[in-house]
Amino acid sequence: MRRLLHSLPVPLLLLFLSVASGQNNPQPQLQPRTAEPVKPSGPDREISLDVQVTDKSGAPVRGLQQQDFAVLDDKRPQNIVSFHAVDNGGDSTTDPVQIVLVVDAVNTGYNSISYARGELKKFLLQNGGKLAQPVSLVVFTDTGAKMQQGSSRDGNALAALYDQYETGLRILNRSAGFYGATERFDLSIKTMKQLIEFEHTQPGRKLMVWFSPGWPLLSGPNVQLTYKESEQLFNTVVGLSTGLRDSRITVYAVDPLGLADAGGIRISYYQEFLKGVTSPSKLNVGNLSLQVLAVQTGGRVLNSSNDLTTEIAKCAADATSFYVLSFNAARADRANEYHAIGINIDKPGITARTRTGYYAQP
Repeated sequence: MRRLLHSLPVPLLLLFLSVASGQNNPQPQLQPRTAEPVKPSGPDREISLDVQVTDKSGAPVRGLQQQDFAVLDDKRPQNIVSFHAVDNGGDSTTDPVQIVLVVDAVNTGYNSISYARGELKKFLLQNGGKLAQPVSLVVFTDTGAKMQQGSSRDGNALAALYDQYETGLRILNRSAGFYGATERFDLSIKTMKQLIEFEHTQPGRKLMVWFSPGWPLLSGPNVQLTYKESEQLFNTVVGLSTGLRDSRITVYAVDPLGLADAGGIRISYYQEFLKGVTSPSKLNVGNLSLQVLAVQTGGRVLNSSNDLTTEIAKCAADATSFYVLSFNAARADRANEYHAIGINIDKPGITARTRTGYYAQP
């Protein structure tokens, strides 16, 4: 039986910074501080949640009060420690919101990347290039991830900056077999960790829109994990979950294959792995898929449309109105104890979307 994880000469990724305005200044190099994600800050901290509330048509519901919300921790009601509504499109110095657009050239074919490139530029150039929220751009290739410094509302400058990024053809591709798939998975998880670390230093909420059909799930009857591998991957699940929450990142998975991927079993397979992982013995590599991370952070999975410009706008719409509330984390009986989060609103036809769980500490 093949083992999932093995020693591969995977190069360390580098995170490059360039000027958001698109000026031709040299790009300083930012070395990753560590391959580990952001660690929990302590057992007695508040759990803060960004909550999207929509009606049946998907439009945001405004004007709700704290008493309209019920927070459940493992189905047990919790006291809401803090509460406020954000209803200004994230245009606030006290609670800013930015859009992070990630173009994944590692897990996406060249033709699909070229199409996504055009659609993304359409989004940037709408309204004469005047963006409603600050936007930053990341291009992820098998040689590293390039990321601008800061964010910008100047869509024209961002489109020009995108033209400077050379995605090129990947060395790794879907025909590379099992080992190539494993390496793409490894590169993708490392890049996610590094982006979490970088965004942890930035203020406010981040809506991270990742253009990709997702990295390989590496799941099935022929994939066997040793206990050590399961334990290592479980720690990765805990680290990503905690890091994404601490950095206030909501992930959106947008499949650039669009209708070419619609109807296939692959686009819904991730739903088998949405339940929170409680221990290494319960882990499956699919629990680390891009789509699973999107759902578990309160984001969305959009994989059945060729109109990527509209799909980006759907993700960005979450910045216009949402609620921020917090409750006290539970005291755990053991390290990395999983707790499911639930949000109930006692009004008909209303849906609340937020993080699905967290890992408590003793």
